[in-house]
Amino acid sequence: AADYISLGIREPVYEVVEVKANGSVSTEKISRRQLLKSSGLRLRDTRSVDPSLWLMNSMPSLLVREQAILLNLGSLRAIAMHERVLIFNYNSPGGKVFLELLRPRLNPRNINGGPAMPFQLEVVEAALLSRIQRLERRLMHVEPRVAALLEVLPNRLTGDVLEQLRLSKQSLVELGSRAGDLKQMLIDLLEDPHEIRRICIMGRNCTLDKVSDDMECAVPLEKQVAEEEEEEIEMLLENYLQRCESCHGQAERLLDSAREMEDSIAVNLSSRRLEVSRVELLLQVGTFCVAVGALIAGIFGMNLKSYLENNTV
Repeated sequence: AADYISLGIREPVYEVVEVKANGSVSTEKISRRQLLKSSGLRLRDTRSVDPSLWLMNSMPSLLVREQAILLNLGSLRAIAMHERVLIFNYNSPGGKVFLELLRPRLNPRNINGGPAMPFQLEVVEAALLSRIQRLERRLMHVEPRVAALLEVLPNRLTGDVLEQLRLSKQSLVELGSRAGDLKQMLIDLLEDPHEIRRICIMGRNCTLDKVSDDMECAVPLEKQVAEEEEEEIEMLLENYLQRCESCHGQAERLLDSAREMEDSIAVNLSSRRLEVSRVELLLQVGTFCVAVGALIAGIFGMNLKSYLENNTV
């Protein structure tokens, strides 16, 4: 910390929850220097998970480095390593759901005798599942409200109903944007096999050939296992991509229905304004006719001589 002291800068300290592969959970405070040293990351890598920069890093991301995977999924910020994961903002909704999904996966009794997935894959799947479930819950909460509004509109035009429509449309826009960003992140991962292979060789005595991008392992069995994990990761990403596309598509359809209802309301209001304008025009014509008659009566009621009237009395 001598560099920070000489520059007069206070070194950031993060309060994180550490979950190890054996399921133990602990809360600790770790400085940025200790975090970089233990995870093998560079300073620029931590920007995507730094809680103090959440306004600048709102886009979801899954960054693969040599010894760690950086997860930025909404309010969930975490660094997954070979035997442990560090969770920032663990009291946030995303952090709480992530912990609830991850801890049962690390319990050996839940494996039922089958082969256990690598720890970092369990972390990635729990993170994606927590994010998808939160989006699906929001969709299930908004969908009945929009359906109920579409039934009563445009016949029932009140201030409360229109305000509910505006709030529901705002929620759908936000939901569609978040689901679209997550879908694009998953598509980018599936289109980049290099990143998937880097996840597979993490924690193993394997490297990637710089020319062919093939996996080279010191033990042939490890290469076979890594290749099988590559297929599992692709299937996992495809599964969550389908769920994300379903959520995004449903949100877009509901948003289109809300926009069509707004157009229908605008047409209905325009029709009513035309009826009001028509009545107003009729009243103006009637007023003009009455005014003409009053003008004629007033002219003949004056004490003036004319070719029609010679007597002023």
